[in-house]
Amino acid sequence: MPGGPFGWLTAQDRLRRAAGLRRELRPRAAESALLDLAGNDYLGLTRHPEVVRAGADACLTWGAGATGSRLVTGSTALHAELEAEIAAFTGFEAALVFASGYAANLAAVTALTGPGTLLVSDAANHASLIDGCRLSKAGTEVVAHADPQAVRKALSGARAPGQDGAAAPGGPALVASDAVFSVDGDAAPLAELAAACRAYGAALLLDDAHGLGVMGEGGRGSAHRAGLAGAPDVVCTATLSKSFGAQGGVVLGPAAVIEHLVNAARTFIFDTGLAPAAAGAALAALRLLRREPERAGRARQVARDFHRLLTARGLEATAPDACVVSVRAPSPDSALAWAGRCRDEGLAVGCFRPPSVPDGVSRLRLTARCDLTGPQVQHAVEVIARTAPR
Repeated sequence: MPGGPFGWLTAQDRLRRAAGLRRELRPRAAESALLDLAGNDYLGLTRHPEVVRAGADACLTWGAGATGSRLVTGSTALHAELEAEIAAFTGFEAALVFASGYAANLAAVTALTGPGTLLVSDAANHASLIDGCRLSKAGTEVVAHADPQAVRKALSGARAPGQDGAAAPGGPALVASDAVFSVDGDAAPLAELAAACRAYGAALLLDDAHGLGVMGEGGRGSAHRAGLAGAPDVVCTATLSKSFGAQGGVVLGPAAVIEHLVNAARTFIFDTGLAPAAAGAALAALRLLRREPERAGRARQVARDFHRLLTARGLEATAPDACVVSVRAPSPDSALAWAGRCRDEGLAVGCFRPPSVPDGVSRLRLTARCDLTGPQVQHAVEVIARTAPR
């Protein structure tokens, strides 16, 4: 084969370059003069002294790594404290911490479904939910974005439990949806989704990666805000790397679900546990948020300010339900160039292009933080408007 067994990669690279879809790593410095609107540090806690100190203390106490899977040597007192406190904070019966939010989603989807389950997935779901559907061996139906009626239609064809003479693994159906969608920052219609699920006896799985810490009373999350936290038919996943400024993931739900994941979720059983430093930092962030619940509302207000000011400048921006605001670009190439011009002007913004965006529309993605000042928001809007494609 010309070029060896990986010679085909050259052609793939040419195609990516031609389509303006080539990606590259851009290591950031420890200190930067850029105003960061690209990361997901919604509550400004990644560098908060209490959070950083807690992570460092955990590292000094427990070591740099977890040393093994959670079922062997990877569980510490910090993991147990974090699980108990985050369950109580969000209103769920129990919690289980994973090494990443991606691993948490794979665990929840694959362990709670099987060949006998109908899996209904929103078309705009995060890649981790999509990959969970692919790995689950369940029959998956992708439905229109944020459309409860489409969910009802899909569920209407689900088999009743035990219809084939045996209990279906995972029950008759599971509906999986982002609670706040990561690209445009819109919130799912949770009350309507829950009603659709209950009409057909289905379970509801919510990925609240972009809602925990900023949605609901004091940042308790989207499920809490919708009155679904602690419900026996609702499971919620989230990450500790956004509002909590650390690393890792969590599944929240009924105690029976969490016990099942401990025994059946492959990304829990066979993965090294979350590093103690990350667990300690996330626990400190959670406790800080409990003391300062106003951070959640402030972050959402900053997002609304971005939307108001950007649209006033004639840009097409999404109205935020949480902390994400996206600004549409004409093409992948123009989005990449636009983000580059912003960087040259001292502003770091996200640049989302296919295949990261399910609708195929490229855009700049801005993330609000509760610690951004009014002048910083005004400056950022000025830069984005001035550098926009003409």
